[in-house]
Amino acid sequence: MVFTVRGRTVLVTGAGRGMGRLYAERAVREGAVAVVLWDVDGQALEEVVAGLASEASTLHSYVVDVASVESIRSAASAVLGEVGVPDVLVNNAGIVRGKYFWEHDHDADIDLTLRINTGGPMHVTRAFLPAMMERGTPARILNVASASGTVSVPRMSVYAASKWAVIGWSDSLRLELVAAGHPIAVTTLIPSYIRTGMFEGARGPLLTPLMEPEYVVDRAWRGLLAGRARIQLPWTVQLAGTLRNLLPQPAWDVVAGRIFKVYSSMEHFTGRSDDSPVDGRKA
Repeated sequence: MVFTVRGRTVLVTGAGRGMGRLYAERAVREGAVAVVLWDVDGQALEEVVAGLASEASTLHSYVVDVASVESIRSAASAVLGEVGVPDVLVNNAGIVRGKYFWEHDHDADIDLTLRINTGGPMHVTRAFLPAMMERGTPARILNVASASGTVSVPRMSVYAASKWAVIGWSDSLRLELVAAGHPIAVTTLIPSYIRTGMFEGARGPLLTPLMEPEYVVDRAWRGLLAGRARIQLPWTVQLAGTLRNLLPQPAWDVVAGRIFKVYSSMEHFTGRSDDSPVDGRKA
């Protein structure tokens, strides 16, 4: 049977703005019976809920800090008791820090990036997965990684590290669920730069323009429903990964640095130009 969200429960982290909001809108549009919105920014959640009012879907918003295991556990317990077991988890929340590694602050940059980008998806999934497995019905998990988790990018070392970890964990989890016989498909989204404001000032490498968030969400959503293991956007992401594995390191450095301009893509990074938070925090 084709998996759909109609009549099912969808949970989205980082749902207060950007792509998280788009995922929530898609769930409502396709008939989810309940859409659970998590974000650290309560005001942003209120605005999303007001804009998504629907007769077909019930909306449940929770102020959750995915950098905190305690916050995740508490909110997950509330969701399981008040809404039920999610059928779809979208681990979307994330932050980016764009500067040289030695300029990163221990707490506000290194630790926070790893706790949100890497620990967040793991702890959110761990909080719900036992109930999803026990129920035994088809389910979906989408983990948002990044093309920066497949190739090295100067001025983004900690962010790249956090996304490398997500890719390895996400695909390992997918294989574990298959081996254990659970009908829960795990999809890893690996996009290049997206026009959300989160990567303001970043320049797309050769043949890799900044993508519109609506396009990425559409491709990710369709891949999620189909249970695809990996979605790499655009096509040059897969090409770069292939070349990285085939070429000797010095040759790849020339290709990535001088031809594709991957190594200089963050030279003009500024982050959001306004004062709005990125998934509840300043970029």
